[in-house]
Amino acid sequence: MMAGVFDLELHETNSCEDELSDEEFHDPDEYQPTGVEDAAEPSEMETVEISAQTVNPFQEKVKPQDFELLKTLGRGGYGKVMQVRKLTGQDSGKIFAMKVLKKATIARNAKDAAHTRAERNILEGVKHPFIVELKYAFQTDGKLYLILEYLPGGELFTRLDTEGILMEDAACFYIAEIVLAIEHLHSQGIIYRDLKPENVLLDKAGHVKLTDFGLCKEAIGEGSLTHTFCGTIEYMAPEILTRNGHGKAVDWWSLGALMYDMQTGSPPFTAENRKKTIDKILKGKLSLPPYLSTEAKSLIRKLLKKNPGERLGGGPDDSEPIKAHPFFRQINWTKLALRQIEPPYKPDVTSEEDTSQFDIKFTRQTPVDSPDDTVLSDSVNRVFQGFTYVAPSILEDMKASNWLEPRSPRKHRGHHRPGIAIMEGYSSMGRAPNSHINGHTGDFEEMDTTSAGCLPARP
Repeated sequence: MMAGVFDLELHETNSCEDELSDEEFHDPDEYQPTGVEDAAEPSEMETVEISAQTVNPFQEKVKPQDFELLKTLGRGGYGKVMQVRKLTGQDSGKIFAMKVLKKATIARNAKDAAHTRAERNILEGVKHPFIVELKYAFQTDGKLYLILEYLPGGELFTRLDTEGILMEDAACFYIAEIVLAIEHLHSQGIIYRDLKPENVLLDKAGHVKLTDFGLCKEAIGEGSLTHTFCGTIEYMAPEILTRNGHGKAVDWWSLGALMYDMQTGSPPFTAENRKKTIDKILKGKLSLPPYLSTEAKSLIRKLLKKNPGERLGGGPDDSEPIKAHPFFRQINWTKLALRQIEPPYKPDVTSEEDTSQFDIKFTRQTPVDSPDDTVLSDSVNRVFQGFTYVAPSILEDMKASNWLEPRSPRKHRGHHRPGIAIMEGYSSMGRAPNSHINGHTGDFEEMDTTSAGCLPARP
Protein backbone atom coordinates (compact mmCIF):
# COMPACT_ATOMS: atom_id res chain seq x y z
CA MET A 1 0.00 0.00 0.00
CA MET A 2 2.39 1.99 0.71
CA ALA A 3 3.78 5.14 -0.32
CA GLY A 4 0.49 6.91 -0.25
CA VAL A 5 -0.13 5.90 3.28
CA PHE A 6 3.08 7.62 4.00
CA ASP A 7 2.65 10.49 1.63
CA LEU A 8 3.73 14.07 2.14
CA GLU A 9 0.67 16.18 2.61
CA LEU A 10 -0.20 19.82 3.02
CA HIS A 11 -1.90 20.90 6.27
CA GLU A 12 -2.58 24.51 7.08
CA THR A 13 -1.67 25.43 10.63
CA ASN A 14 -4.40 28.02 11.07
CA SER A 15 -7.42 25.96 10.17
CA CYS A 16 -10.85 26.94 11.44
CA GLU A 17 -11.52 26.06 15.04
CA ASP A 18 -14.70 24.15 14.23
CA GLU A 19 -12.56 21.49 12.65
CA LEU A 20 -10.99 20.66 15.98
CA SER A 21 -14.05 19.85 18.02
CA ASP A 22 -13.78 16.55 19.83
CA GLU A 23 -16.05 13.70 18.92
CA GLU A 24 -18.62 12.86 21.57
CA PHE A 25 -18.44 9.31 22.73
CA HIS A 26 -21.34 7.24 23.97
CA ASP A 27 -21.15 4.01 25.84
CA PRO A 28 -23.02 1.18 24.10
CA ASP A 29 -26.33 0.23 25.68
CA GLU A 30 -25.71 -2.27 28.39
CA TYR A 31 -27.63 -5.51 28.36
CA GLN A 32 -30.10 -5.59 31.21
CA PRO A 33 -31.11 -9.15 32.13
CA THR A 34 -34.83 -9.72 32.59
CA GLY A 35 -34.43 -12.84 34.64
CA VAL A 36 -36.12 -14.99 32.01
CA GLU A 37 -33.06 -15.54 29.88
CA ASP A 38 -30.96 -16.40 32.93
CA ALA A 39 -33.25 -19.08 34.19
CA ALA A 40 -31.36 -21.94 32.54
CA GLU A 41 -31.20 -25.17 34.45
CA PRO A 42 -27.87 -25.88 36.13
CA SER A 43 -27.44 -28.94 33.94
CA GLU A 44 -27.54 -26.75 30.81
CA MET A 45 -24.83 -24.37 31.95
CA GLU A 46 -21.08 -24.65 31.51
CA THR A 47 -18.37 -23.98 34.04
CA VAL A 48 -15.60 -21.86 32.52
CA GLU A 49 -12.46 -20.73 34.25
CA ILE A 50 -12.15 -16.94 34.21
CA SER A 51 -8.96 -15.89 32.43
CA ALA A 52 -7.77 -13.42 29.81
CA GLN A 53 -8.17 -16.09 27.15
CA THR A 54 -11.74 -17.02 28.04
CA VAL A 55 -12.94 -13.47 28.58
CA ASN A 56 -11.41 -12.12 25.35
CA PRO A 57 -10.27 -15.20 23.41
CA PHE A 58 -9.93 -13.63 19.97
CA GLN A 59 -8.15 -10.38 20.82
CA GLU A 60 -4.65 -11.03 19.54
CA LYS A 61 -2.08 -9.04 21.49
CA VAL A 62 0.50 -7.56 19.15
CA LYS A 63 3.61 -5.53 19.86
CA PRO A 64 6.58 -4.22 17.89
CA GLN A 65 8.58 -7.37 18.64
CA ASP A 66 6.03 -9.41 16.65
CA PHE A 67 7.29 -7.85 13.41
CA GLU A 68 10.59 -8.23 11.57
CA LEU A 69 11.72 -5.00 9.89
CA LEU A 70 12.55 -5.55 6.21
CA LYS A 71 12.73 -2.26 4.31
CA THR A 72 12.18 1.45 4.87
CA LEU A 73 9.39 2.78 2.63
CA GLY A 74 8.95 6.35 3.88
CA ARG A 75 10.16 8.77 6.50
CA GLY A 76 9.06 12.11 7.98
CA GLY A 77 8.96 14.37 11.00
CA TYR A 78 6.42 12.29 12.92
CA GLY A 79 7.90 8.86 12.21
CA LYS A 80 8.39 6.40 9.39
CA VAL A 81 6.86 3.58 7.37
CA MET A 82 8.54 0.22 7.00
CA GLN A 83 7.86 -3.05 5.25
CA VAL A 84 7.62 -5.77 7.90
CA ARG A 85 7.05 -9.50 8.25
CA LYS A 86 4.77 -10.82 10.99
CA LEU A 87 6.60 -13.34 13.19
CA THR A 88 3.75 -14.62 15.35
CA GLY A 89 0.10 -15.62 15.26
CA GLN A 90 -2.14 -16.99 12.55
CA ASP A 91 -0.68 -14.65 9.92
CA SER A 92 2.94 -15.43 10.77
CA GLY A 93 5.17 -14.88 7.73
CA LYS A 94 2.85 -12.39 6.01
CA ILE A 95 4.16 -9.05 4.73
CA PHE A 96 2.65 -5.76 5.91
CA ALA A 97 3.44 -2.04 5.99
CA MET A 98 4.08 -0.64 9.47
CA LYS A 99 3.40 3.05 10.00
CA VAL A 100 5.03 4.35 13.19
CA LEU A 101 4.12 7.70 14.73
CA LYS A 102 5.57 9.51 17.72
CA LYS A 103 2.97 10.31 20.37
CA ALA A 104 4.82 13.32 21.77
CA THR A 105 4.96 15.04 18.36
CA ILE A 106 1.28 14.44 17.62
CA ALA A 107 0.11 15.49 21.09
CA ARG A 108 1.71 18.95 20.79
CA ASN A 109 -0.91 20.22 18.38
CA ALA A 110 -4.68 19.85 18.76
CA LYS A 111 -5.14 19.90 14.98
CA ASP A 112 -2.65 17.07 14.52
CA ALA A 113 -4.45 15.07 17.18
CA ALA A 114 -7.78 15.70 15.44
CA HIS A 115 -6.40 14.52 12.10
CA THR A 116 -4.89 11.45 13.72
CA ARG A 117 -8.17 10.51 15.33
CA ALA A 118 -10.01 10.93 12.04
CA GLU A 119 -7.56 8.77 10.11
CA ARG A 120 -7.60 6.01 12.71
CA ASN A 121 -11.38 6.03 12.80
CA ILE A 122 -11.71 5.88 9.03
CA LEU A 123 -9.14 3.14 8.59
CA GLU A 124 -11.05 0.94 11.00
CA GLY A 125 -14.56 1.78 9.87
CA VAL A 126 -14.29 1.93 6.07
CA LYS A 127 -13.98 -1.36 4.20
CA HIS A 128 -13.88 -1.29 0.40
CA PRO A 129 -11.97 -3.19 -2.32
CA PHE A 130 -10.33 0.03 -3.51
CA ILE A 131 -9.34 1.42 -0.10
CA VAL A 132 -6.29 0.24 1.86
CA GLU A 133 -7.07 -2.12 4.74
CA LEU A 134 -5.97 -1.67 8.33
CA LYS A 135 -4.88 -4.98 9.91
CA TYR A 136 -3.68 -4.00 13.39
CA ALA A 137 -3.27 -0.90 15.53
CA PHE A 138 -1.37 -0.85 18.83
CA GLN A 139 0.77 1.45 20.93
CA THR A 140 3.73 1.58 23.28
CA ASP A 141 4.50 4.29 25.85
CA GLY A 142 5.97 6.58 23.19
CA LYS A 143 4.63 5.44 19.81
CA LEU A 144 1.56 4.52 17.77
CA TYR A 145 1.70 1.66 15.27
CA LEU A 146 -0.56 1.00 12.31
CA ILE A 147 -0.15 -2.25 10.43
CA LEU A 148 -1.63 -1.98 6.95
CA GLU A 149 -1.78 -4.24 3.94
CA TYR A 150 1.36 -3.99 1.84
CA LEU A 151 0.70 -2.95 -1.77
CA PRO A 152 3.75 -3.89 -3.85
CA GLY A 153 2.57 -2.08 -7.00
CA GLY A 154 3.64 1.27 -5.58
CA GLU A 155 2.11 4.64 -6.36
CA LEU A 156 0.22 5.75 -9.42
CA PHE A 157 2.63 8.72 -9.25
CA THR A 158 5.52 6.39 -10.08
CA ARG A 159 3.64 4.86 -13.00
CA LEU A 160 2.85 8.31 -14.38
CA ASP A 161 6.45 9.36 -13.84
CA THR A 162 7.58 6.35 -15.87
CA GLU A 163 4.97 6.47 -18.63
CA GLY A 164 4.57 10.25 -18.94
CA ILE A 165 0.90 9.96 -19.89
CA LEU A 166 -1.57 7.07 -19.91
CA MET A 167 -3.66 5.83 -22.79
CA GLU A 168 -7.34 6.66 -22.44
CA ASP A 169 -8.49 3.11 -21.71
CA ALA A 170 -5.96 2.82 -18.86
CA ALA A 171 -6.93 6.23 -17.44
CA CYS A 172 -10.60 5.26 -17.69
CA PHE A 173 -10.01 2.07 -15.67
CA TYR A 174 -8.12 3.82 -12.85
CA ILE A 175 -10.54 6.76 -12.70
CA ALA A 176 -13.53 4.38 -12.57
CA GLU A 177 -12.09 2.43 -9.61
CA ILE A 178 -11.32 5.71 -7.84
CA VAL A 179 -14.91 6.86 -8.44
CA LEU A 180 -16.19 3.78 -6.60
CA ALA A 181 -13.82 4.40 -3.67
CA ILE A 182 -14.83 8.07 -3.32
CA GLU A 183 -18.49 7.17 -3.77
CA HIS A 184 -18.19 4.80 -0.81
CA LEU A 185 -16.47 7.42 1.37
CA HIS A 186 -19.20 9.94 0.54
CA SER A 187 -21.88 7.38 1.39
CA GLN A 188 -20.28 7.19 4.86
CA GLY A 189 -20.32 10.98 5.27
CA ILE A 190 -16.58 11.34 4.60
CA ILE A 191 -14.85 13.86 2.33
CA TYR A 192 -11.44 12.58 1.18
CA ARG A 193 -9.84 15.96 0.29
CA ASP A 194 -6.48 14.56 -0.76
CA LEU A 195 -6.86 12.82 -4.11
CA LYS A 196 -3.58 12.94 -6.08
CA PRO A 197 -1.29 10.39 -7.77
CA GLU A 198 0.83 9.89 -4.63
CA ASN A 199 -2.21 8.67 -2.68
CA VAL A 200 -3.37 6.14 -5.25
CA LEU A 201 -1.48 2.86 -4.88
CA LEU A 202 -1.58 -0.34 -6.91
CA ASP A 203 -1.91 -3.84 -5.48
CA LYS A 204 -0.04 -6.78 -7.00
CA ALA A 205 -2.81 -7.34 -9.56
CA GLY A 206 -2.86 -3.68 -10.63
CA HIS A 207 -6.08 -2.53 -8.94
CA VAL A 208 -6.06 0.83 -7.18
CA LYS A 209 -6.19 1.46 -3.43
CA LEU A 210 -6.71 4.89 -1.87
CA THR A 211 -4.42 5.64 1.07
CA ASP A 212 -3.61 8.45 3.50
CA PHE A 213 -6.78 9.58 5.26
CA GLY A 214 -5.24 12.24 7.48
CA LEU A 215 -7.07 15.09 5.70
CA CYS A 216 -10.49 13.47 5.61
CA LYS A 217 -13.47 15.19 7.18
CA GLU A 218 -16.12 12.99 8.81
CA ALA A 219 -19.82 13.43 9.50
CA ILE A 220 -20.53 15.55 6.44
CA GLY A 221 -24.17 15.29 5.39
CA GLU A 222 -25.80 16.50 2.17
CA GLY A 223 -25.43 20.28 1.99
CA SER A 224 -23.00 20.45 4.94
CA LEU A 225 -19.87 22.56 4.60
CA THR A 226 -16.48 22.55 6.30
CA HIS A 227 -13.74 25.19 6.16
CA THR A 228 -10.28 23.70 6.70
CA PHE A 229 -7.65 24.83 4.19
CA CYS A 230 -5.91 21.56 3.35
CA GLY A 231 -4.73 19.42 0.48
CA THR A 232 -2.16 19.69 -2.28
CA ILE A 233 -2.48 23.00 -4.12
CA GLU A 234 -2.46 21.63 -7.67
CA TYR A 235 -5.42 19.34 -6.91
CA MET A 236 -7.37 21.70 -4.60
CA ALA A 237 -10.86 22.81 -5.59
CA PRO A 238 -11.46 26.60 -5.82
CA GLU A 239 -13.88 26.60 -2.88
CA ILE A 240 -11.13 25.30 -0.58
CA LEU A 241 -8.79 28.06 -1.73
CA THR A 242 -11.38 30.81 -1.18
CA ARG A 243 -12.20 29.38 2.28
CA ASN A 244 -15.89 30.01 1.85
CA GLY A 245 -16.81 26.49 2.90
CA HIS A 246 -16.68 23.25 0.92
CA GLY A 247 -18.50 19.93 0.69
CA LYS A 248 -18.17 16.61 -1.10
CA ALA A 249 -17.87 18.24 -4.52
CA VAL A 250 -14.19 19.03 -3.81
CA ASP A 251 -13.35 15.37 -4.37
CA TRP A 252 -14.85 15.45 -7.86
CA TRP A 253 -12.77 18.52 -8.76
CA SER A 254 -9.67 16.61 -7.62
CA LEU A 255 -10.80 13.66 -9.74
CA GLY A 256 -10.95 15.93 -12.78
CA ALA A 257 -7.48 17.31 -12.01
CA LEU A 258 -6.13 13.77 -11.61
CA MET A 259 -7.76 12.63 -14.88
CA TYR A 260 -6.22 15.61 -16.67
CA ASP A 261 -2.83 14.76 -15.11
CA MET A 262 -3.06 11.12 -16.25
CA GLN A 263 -3.73 12.08 -19.85
CA THR A 264 -1.53 15.15 -20.29
CA GLY A 265 1.41 14.68 -17.92
CA SER A 266 0.65 17.46 -15.41
CA PRO A 267 -2.26 18.92 -13.39
CA PRO A 268 -4.51 21.40 -15.25
CA PHE A 269 -3.42 24.53 -13.37
CA THR A 270 0.25 24.95 -12.49
CA ALA A 271 2.70 27.85 -12.26
CA GLU A 272 6.17 28.68 -10.96
CA ASN A 273 4.97 29.42 -7.45
CA ARG A 274 2.02 28.72 -5.16
CA LYS A 275 0.37 32.14 -5.46
CA LYS A 276 0.29 32.00 -9.26
CA THR A 277 -0.97 28.42 -9.16
CA ILE A 278 -3.84 29.50 -6.90
CA ASP A 279 -4.62 32.42 -9.23
CA LYS A 280 -4.83 30.04 -12.17
CA ILE A 281 -7.15 27.66 -10.32
CA LEU A 282 -9.45 30.54 -9.33
CA LYS A 283 -9.37 32.58 -12.54
CA GLY A 284 -7.57 30.63 -15.26
CA LYS A 285 -9.24 29.15 -18.34
CA LEU A 286 -9.06 25.38 -18.76
CA SER A 287 -6.99 24.39 -21.81
CA LEU A 288 -7.48 20.88 -23.22
CA PRO A 289 -5.04 19.30 -25.70
CA PRO A 290 -6.60 18.38 -29.07
CA TYR A 291 -5.60 14.71 -28.86
CA LEU A 292 -8.06 14.00 -26.04
CA SER A 293 -11.28 12.27 -27.09
CA THR A 294 -14.54 14.19 -27.16
CA GLU A 295 -15.77 12.13 -24.17
CA ALA A 296 -12.62 12.78 -22.15
CA LYS A 297 -12.77 16.53 -22.80
CA SER A 298 -16.43 16.61 -21.81
CA LEU A 299 -15.88 14.80 -18.51
CA ILE A 300 -12.86 16.90 -17.55
CA ARG A 301 -14.71 20.13 -18.28
CA LYS A 302 -17.71 19.06 -16.20
CA LEU A 303 -15.54 17.94 -13.26
CA LEU A 304 -13.48 21.16 -13.32
CA LYS A 305 -16.39 23.57 -13.06
CA LYS A 306 -15.28 26.29 -10.66
CA ASN A 307 -18.79 26.59 -9.21
CA PRO A 308 -19.36 23.42 -7.13
CA GLY A 309 -23.11 23.68 -7.77
CA GLU A 310 -22.48 23.29 -11.51
CA ARG A 311 -19.84 20.57 -11.11
CA LEU A 312 -20.66 17.01 -12.19
CA GLY A 313 -21.13 15.08 -8.94
CA GLY A 314 -21.87 18.26 -6.99
CA GLY A 315 -25.56 17.52 -6.60
CA PRO A 316 -27.45 15.16 -4.27
CA ASP A 317 -26.91 12.23 -6.68
CA ASP A 318 -23.15 12.48 -6.02
CA SER A 319 -21.35 9.93 -8.25
CA GLU A 320 -24.33 8.72 -10.31
CA PRO A 321 -24.12 11.34 -13.11
CA ILE A 322 -20.35 10.77 -13.28
CA LYS A 323 -20.77 7.02 -13.74
CA ALA A 324 -23.40 7.66 -16.43
CA HIS A 325 -21.05 9.87 -18.48
CA PRO A 326 -20.15 8.53 -21.97
CA PHE A 327 -16.46 8.44 -21.02
CA PHE A 328 -17.28 5.32 -18.99
CA ARG A 329 -19.45 3.71 -21.68
CA GLN A 330 -17.27 0.58 -21.72
CA ILE A 331 -17.28 0.15 -17.92
CA ASN A 332 -19.46 -2.51 -16.34
CA TRP A 333 -19.74 -0.99 -12.87
CA THR A 334 -20.94 -4.21 -11.24
CA LYS A 335 -17.99 -6.22 -12.54
CA LEU A 336 -15.63 -3.39 -11.70
CA ALA A 337 -16.78 -3.35 -8.07
CA LEU A 338 -16.17 -7.10 -7.89
CA ARG A 339 -12.63 -6.67 -9.31
CA GLN A 340 -13.63 -8.79 -12.30
CA ILE A 341 -12.20 -6.40 -14.92
CA GLU A 342 -8.54 -7.02 -15.68
CA PRO A 343 -6.32 -3.99 -14.96
CA PRO A 344 -4.45 -2.47 -17.91
CA TYR A 345 -1.11 -2.93 -16.18
CA LYS A 346 0.19 -5.57 -13.80
CA PRO A 347 3.08 -4.36 -11.61
CA ASP A 348 6.38 -6.08 -12.30
CA VAL A 349 6.91 -7.61 -8.88
CA THR A 350 8.51 -10.98 -8.21
CA SER A 351 7.26 -11.68 -4.68
CA GLU A 352 5.22 -10.31 -1.79
CA GLU A 353 8.41 -8.76 -0.41
CA ASP A 354 9.31 -6.93 -3.64
CA THR A 355 9.92 -3.21 -3.05
CA SER A 356 11.15 -2.38 -6.56
CA GLN A 357 8.21 -0.01 -7.14
CA PHE A 358 9.28 2.26 -4.27
CA ASP A 359 11.90 4.99 -4.16
CA ILE A 360 15.39 3.59 -3.59
CA LYS A 361 16.15 6.70 -1.54
CA PHE A 362 14.15 4.97 1.19
CA THR A 363 14.46 1.28 0.43
CA ARG A 364 18.27 1.46 0.64
CA GLN A 365 18.07 2.81 4.20
CA THR A 366 18.41 0.36 7.06
CA PRO A 367 14.99 -0.08 8.72
CA VAL A 368 15.23 0.76 12.44
CA ASP A 369 12.45 1.31 14.95
CA SER A 370 14.46 3.54 17.25
CA PRO A 371 13.61 3.52 20.97
CA ASP A 372 11.53 6.37 22.35
CA ASP A 373 12.12 7.15 26.03
CA THR A 374 9.65 10.05 26.14
CA VAL A 375 7.51 10.00 29.29
CA LEU A 376 4.00 11.32 28.64
CA SER A 377 1.56 12.43 31.30
CA ASP A 378 -1.61 10.47 31.99
CA SER A 379 -3.71 13.25 30.46
CA VAL A 380 -1.72 13.12 27.22
CA ASN A 381 -1.86 9.34 27.07
CA ARG A 382 -5.64 9.47 27.41
CA VAL A 383 -5.72 11.05 23.95
CA PHE A 384 -4.56 7.69 22.57
CA GLN A 385 -6.90 5.53 24.63
CA GLY A 386 -8.71 2.89 22.60
CA PHE A 387 -6.11 2.84 19.82
CA THR A 388 -5.75 -0.96 19.72
CA TYR A 389 -7.40 -2.76 16.83
CA VAL A 390 -7.34 -6.19 15.16
CA ALA A 391 -9.02 -6.61 11.77
CA PRO A 392 -12.17 -8.80 11.80
CA SER A 393 -10.67 -11.02 9.10
CA ILE A 394 -7.77 -11.88 11.39
CA LEU A 395 -10.09 -12.56 14.32
CA GLU A 396 -12.12 -14.88 12.11
CA ASP A 397 -8.95 -16.77 11.12
CA MET A 398 -8.00 -17.15 14.76
CA LYS A 399 -11.47 -18.29 15.67
CA ALA A 400 -11.64 -20.87 12.89
CA SER A 401 -8.21 -22.27 13.63
CA ASN A 402 -8.00 -22.35 17.41
CA TRP A 403 -11.37 -21.98 19.07
CA LEU A 404 -14.69 -23.73 19.46
CA GLU A 405 -17.86 -21.76 20.07
CA PRO A 406 -18.95 -22.21 23.71
CA ARG A 407 -22.33 -23.84 24.15
CA SER A 408 -24.73 -21.57 26.01
CA PRO A 409 -28.49 -21.22 26.27
CA ARG A 410 -28.13 -17.43 26.23
CA LYS A 411 -28.65 -15.37 23.12
CA HIS A 412 -26.36 -12.49 22.20
CA ARG A 413 -27.86 -9.05 22.55
CA GLY A 414 -26.46 -6.36 20.26
CA HIS A 415 -22.84 -5.90 19.26
CA HIS A 416 -19.91 -3.62 19.91
CA ARG A 417 -17.24 -2.42 17.50
CA PRO A 418 -13.92 -2.53 19.34
CA GLY A 419 -11.90 0.63 19.63
CA ILE A 420 -14.20 2.99 17.79
CA ALA A 421 -16.09 4.31 20.82
CA ILE A 422 -13.09 6.04 22.35
CA MET A 423 -10.73 7.08 19.58
CA GLU A 424 -11.58 8.97 16.42
CA GLY A 425 -8.32 8.24 14.68
CA TYR A 426 -4.65 8.94 14.41
CA SER A 427 -2.65 11.25 12.23
CA SER A 428 -0.52 11.01 9.17
CA MET A 429 3.14 11.62 9.60
CA GLY A 430 4.23 15.19 9.01
CA ARG A 431 7.04 17.56 8.26
CA ALA A 432 7.79 20.92 9.70
CA PRO A 433 6.63 24.16 8.08
CA ASN A 434 8.53 25.44 5.03
CA SER A 435 8.50 21.96 3.54
CA HIS A 436 8.81 21.67 -0.21
CA ILE A 437 6.32 19.93 -2.48
CA ASN A 438 5.87 19.94 -6.23
CA GLY A 439 8.23 22.86 -6.52
CA HIS A 440 6.46 25.08 -3.99
CA THR A 441 7.47 26.16 -0.51
CA GLY A 442 4.91 27.06 2.13
CA ASP A 443 5.20 28.94 5.39
CA PHE A 444 1.88 27.79 6.77
CA GLU A 445 1.76 24.20 5.68
CA GLU A 446 2.47 20.98 7.51
CA MET A 447 3.10 17.88 5.50
CA ASP A 448 2.12 14.28 6.09
CA THR A 449 4.95 11.88 5.53
CA THR A 450 4.86 9.19 2.95
CA SER A 451 7.41 8.04 0.51
CA ALA A 452 5.32 9.40 -2.30
CA GLY A 453 5.64 13.02 -1.46
CA CYS A 454 9.38 12.68 -1.41
CA LEU A 455 9.48 11.85 -5.10
CA PRO A 456 10.40 14.69 -7.47
CA ALA A 457 7.56 16.41 -9.28
CA ARG A 458 6.96 15.26 -12.81
CA PRO A 459 7.63 17.83 -15.51
